[in-house]
Amino acid sequence: MPSRTTLAATTAALIALAAPMAFAAPAPRPAAAQAAAWDTDRAAAAHTADPGSVTASGSENDATGPGAAADGDGATRWSSDFADDAWIRVDLGSVIRISRVTLDWEAAYGKKYVLEVSRNGTDWTTFYTEDDGTGGSVTAHTYPQEVTGRYVRMRGIQRATPWGYSLYSFKVYGGEQAPASTTRTNLALNHPAYGDLYQHAGNSPAFVTDGGWPADLKADQSRWSSDWNANRWVGVDLGATSTIDTVDLYWEAAYAVDYRIQVSDDNRTWRTVYQPSAAEAAARRADVKAPGDAVGRHDTVTLPTPATGRYVRMLGVERRSFYNPAPSTAQFGYSLYEFQVWGTGGSANAAYPALPKDPGGAYSTTFFDDFNGSGLDRSKWRVVRTGTEMGPVNGESQAYVDSPENIRTENGALVLQSKYCKGCTPTPNGTFDFTSGRIDTNTKFDFTYGKVSARMKLPVGDGFWPAFWLLGSNVDDPDVSWPGSGETDIMENIGYGDWTSSALHGPGYSADGNIGAQQTYPNGGRADEWHTYGVEWTPEGMTFTVDDRVVQTTSRQKTESTRGQWVFDHNQYVILNLALGGAYPGGWNQVSQPYWGLPQSSVDRIAQGGIKAEIDWVRVEQKK
Repeated sequence: MPSRTTLAATTAALIALAAPMAFAAPAPRPAAAQAAAWDTDRAAAAHTADPGSVTASGSENDATGPGAAADGDGATRWSSDFADDAWIRVDLGSVIRISRVTLDWEAAYGKKYVLEVSRNGTDWTTFYTEDDGTGGSVTAHTYPQEVTGRYVRMRGIQRATPWGYSLYSFKVYGGEQAPASTTRTNLALNHPAYGDLYQHAGNSPAFVTDGGWPADLKADQSRWSSDWNANRWVGVDLGATSTIDTVDLYWEAAYAVDYRIQVSDDNRTWRTVYQPSAAEAAARRADVKAPGDAVGRHDTVTLPTPATGRYVRMLGVERRSFYNPAPSTAQFGYSLYEFQVWGTGGSANAAYPALPKDPGGAYSTTFFDDFNGSGLDRSKWRVVRTGTEMGPVNGESQAYVDSPENIRTENGALVLQSKYCKGCTPTPNGTFDFTSGRIDTNTKFDFTYGKVSARMKLPVGDGFWPAFWLLGSNVDDPDVSWPGSGETDIMENIGYGDWTSSALHGPGYSADGNIGAQQTYPNGGRADEWHTYGVEWTPEGMTFTVDDRVVQTTSRQKTESTRGQWVFDHNQYVILNLALGGAYPGGWNQVSQPYWGLPQSSVDRIAQGGIKAEIDWVRVEQKK
């Protein structure tokens, strides 16, 4: 994909061993905290206490009743009657904050269904919507939604088979939120947690307040894990102003060498109340171990003076190294199992804010270019050059240059054309045999939400890689970078005449793991004919189209529940480019010579001239 960069490392399960406490001995705490049921399937617990707590709209027969989905036996199953609107629900017995729900489907799975929560068993709120289910095991994480209730339900909308819905397991995890307290307690337990960029849905900030951690601080479970950046934080909303005396941090092996404990009244302005001494940080820095030998640790931080605030966070300053000297690939993100905040105050009314909604209203055009002028309108477009505005990416073979041979307007259209000349194009990033064109609206027109479309005609041939896409405007911020910036690929073609692809890239769903789809042109259509490619981008998701035909729909809710953080609530900018070869074409055509993804036949065609992408117009519409 035409991303700005590609992460060299992927999420790894670090092996850790228990270590002596780093600071003062922990203060006494209630015995109940030692028995936190963070890893308990609350649906199975409810069924054990009362088999009648699990009910359904109906069952195929007596042997496949609803209790079989919550009996803790993966070999038994609930099978509904043969109706699309069948449902199964569990009464958990009390109101809890629900952290995740796991559905283990039998072969008769749901194609479309929703997960819902209720406090009274009558009024339901949807927290997960599946519109293209494929069965198997599905875990829907609730972060960052507010999902509290006593009842949880799977409600079917459309079956994938003629049979009923069939579930081996219907599992619910979560716990009771710590209430206000006048006696010293862990005020953070099951409270809303926040952070900046994290690795994927299974490592969200929510895990640091779920009340649990592996006893040996080894396992890859119940942990927040940031992305690979030193400037990352995770914190908790206590619900009300509190008096705090101690913070317990249960780290996985990827702990912070240096960090700050901070408090805030408004979740914006922070006051530092603790940081390790220089000697303590030096000792932590000196503990350099390979990941397989590294140890986790439990830090009990007793504040020099009790602090007051509603919000408490750990701000990372320096990550642990796993080799010495430590290249960037030898450092992971911060990894924290549990964040306890001890004191008095708090409130059980702490809640995550509602997810943003589409405000409605009519669209109007805010950006348009039909390329009818005598040349590129540089008040609207920035020309991108290899070695100046960007470096080489994705193993592509071209250098982007600012030349009318590569970028021009012609017959009322923008032309991006590739050229070949062996060893003719020196750049600060090396010498290239190919040149091509890339333009964007960065610093000219950056925007949040809207309909984005373009009418285009593409070159067809192995390794020709035209793209029409959006990139987060904060991609050049070293504290963000890619994929934290977000990337929206409206149209990519890698030389095949009958299809194009669309995709989203973000933390937990980038590069080959993107959320994408392919579309095949109907009625024998081809990429080298004129087509209109578009996306409608709202706070709730993305809908991609080709000639007004929907080809991909991706919701924010489902993305954050199953893949990773939604990073599309800030400015992006439009990009048009024609790349040659590289990772995406090479992954399909398996060509390695004479260039990656670009065979000699395509080189010959470029040398003969005429390999170009044409763009009739580009439009952005937004709601006022």
